Amino acid sequence: MNRSRIEMMGCTIDNLSMEETLQTIEGFIASGRPHQHVVVNVDKLVKAQHDLELRQISNECALINADGMPVVWASRLLGKPLKERVAGVDLFEALMARAAEKGWRVYLLGAKEDIVSRVLQLYQARFPKLVFAGYRNGYWTAGEENAVVDQIAAARADLLFVAISSPKKEQFLGAYQARMKIPFAMGVGGTFDVVAGKVNVHPYGCKRQVSSGSIASCRSRAACFAATSLMTWLSSGCC
Repeated sequence: MNRSRIEMMGCTIDNLSMEETLQTIEGFIASGRPHQHVVVNVDKLVKAQHDLELRQISNECALINADGMPVVWASRLLGKPLKERVAGVDLFEALMARAAEKGWRVYLLGAKEDIVSRVLQLYQARFPKLVFAGYRNGYWTAGEENAVVDQIAAARADLLFVAISSPKKEQFLGAYQARMKIPFAMGVGGTFDVVAGKVNVHPYGCKRQVSSGSIASCRSRAACFAATSLMTWLSSGCC
């Protein structure tokens, strides 16, 4: 598949639909070689302006999706429209279903022990054929990090989902993905909390509020923030 990328505020993004993303990941797993995935949202675009390590790691990823409608709206303003939003939580759900279908081995890393174990139990019940290579909570010391990496590598998973905060998840995968040799590794942030029912999300990436007015306000604030950041970038002559 021929993939095109756009650039926004110094960050590159693959212009792929959800189905094209899934096909690309299937190719990664078939190759057996390690690949890192990242999603780009407004928060990450802004952070990457000042965190050059985060920007470099993101741009060097094998697959980069737009997570959040403000990024899609901004791409249209730039005249380089993205096909659609590929939200991390939606991609995670789709990959778990496809893993059960294809026999891919899944490793879950991150969140608190009760949350990650709950996620595993929920998906075991939903997809009895789904194979888990292992799981671990997201809390360890610097002295324990090498052992965590070795544990993941030894599990020989096809898919690794890392539910820790940004930029820690990008840094962790950037540092160790080649050593762990996971065909597809993806940072999923707070997705485990969402799946376990601890947090609800709105389709535009905001926490679900109690009224439609609150949702509209949430969407409006996100769009305003994106537009403000984009206009600052455009006015700086960086486009």
